[in-house]
Amino acid sequence: MYRLSRLTDLTDFGGAAGAPDNGAAFKAAFEALRAAGGGTLVLGPGVWNTGPIELFSGTTLALEKGAALSFIPEMEQYTPEWTRWEGIECYAMHPCIFSRGQSGVTITGEGRIEGNGAFWWRYALEKKARLEAELENALERHLAVLNPGYQGQPGGGGGRRSQFLRPPLVQFLDCERVRMEGVTLANSPFWTVHPVYCSDVTLSELTIKNPHDAPNTDGIDIDSCNGVLIEDCVINVGDDGIALKSGSGPDGLRVGKPTSNVEVRRCMVGDGHGGIVIGSETAGGISGVKVSDCVFKGSDRGIRIKTRRGRGGVIRDLEFRDLVMEGTLCPLVINMYYRCGASPEDGWFSLDSRPIEKGTPEIHGVTVRNIQAAGCRASAGFIAGLPESPVRGLSVVDCFFSTDETSPASAAESDMYFGIPEVNTKAFRMLNADNPRFENCSIEGPAVPFIYG
Repeated sequence: MYRLSRLTDLTDFGGAAGAPDNGAAFKAAFEALRAAGGGTLVLGPGVWNTGPIELFSGTTLALEKGAALSFIPEMEQYTPEWTRWEGIECYAMHPCIFSRGQSGVTITGEGRIEGNGAFWWRYALEKKARLEAELENALERHLAVLNPGYQGQPGGGGGRRSQFLRPPLVQFLDCERVRMEGVTLANSPFWTVHPVYCSDVTLSELTIKNPHDAPNTDGIDIDSCNGVLIEDCVINVGDDGIALKSGSGPDGLRVGKPTSNVEVRRCMVGDGHGGIVIGSETAGGISGVKVSDCVFKGSDRGIRIKTRRGRGGVIRDLEFRDLVMEGTLCPLVINMYYRCGASPEDGWFSLDSRPIEKGTPEIHGVTVRNIQAAGCRASAGFIAGLPESPVRGLSVVDCFFSTDETSPASAAESDMYFGIPEVNTKAFRMLNADNPRFENCSIEGPAVPFIYG
């Protein structure tokens, strides 16, 4: 565990386990640690209720076993902060735990960080049922004023058009030397752990738990970061498990910050839309990724790479090896027709070749080695490049894929796409892939192992 020094307790600042709101005590404690040049705030057993909090350089937040840091689900406490939300720089609700421009920030211990997400999920789903478009409260109207032109910005389906820009549970923005270890994070309002523009990040032995039907509750989202290690984490969530991103569309291209040098090892993802996911916010590029010795058991997809026209970016030099998958819909997806946050009429989903532009994504140099994937419910694999930008340099070696031919899931559930005709077989499907290499691979279940187009 991380070495603790200069220990202090929230009760020294008037905090109390079980108090309705410890926000003032947290603010006083962290300001005192900031003035002292850093130190450690310890939370002992009990429920520590608070609104959003902010961590500073050299600060450690330590949650002892039995401690629960619980965030009050009152929208008015989460006032606007300049950040990145679904790949766009904008004002959004203050993250529950936030650190901006700091160095040497640590969260550690055996306790729990509780997001009380049910309020946020219910509101988000109700707005989605009303087509999301209306600004329905003072905070949404305030965000709309702060974010001119938001109506034309891309989104991933989280609610940008309504400006209900929910808070992530933990966000580090423009930080270096970030450490999280040991804690359990549960019921996040939105994305759970979200480092943005960070370097030297280690996430170790985290347990992340959100209900499978909680909307947009990704586990870990690495966003335009360099030098990241994710190891020994257990994740069950309502969206992607571990996702690597780098900005969306024109704004992401403007910022131009890639995600690079990322290692993921010995992690387990259960519930979720994808185990290890690249995208769909890819504008800054994603490269130098190594994923090994992970288990994806019941996640909808195992390896999932998703982007589309307009998202931009170069995705390259990715290596996935020694992975076990059980009961996924599809074990390996590369999808350049990703549909979420778009409509079929947007013009991005044509099967005809389009001119190559700044927003045209590229994917090349993907190695998949020693994957054991059993009981795939929708298909053995799904590769869909663009005619003007096919998937290049795909290598699949020493892999076993078997499909569950009794599953009611259709091949169309392999991933979320528009524009691609459906097929009736659970075979490994490839569209616009330039000379993919398959070596010592076995596909069991479908009558024909591969289909093209």
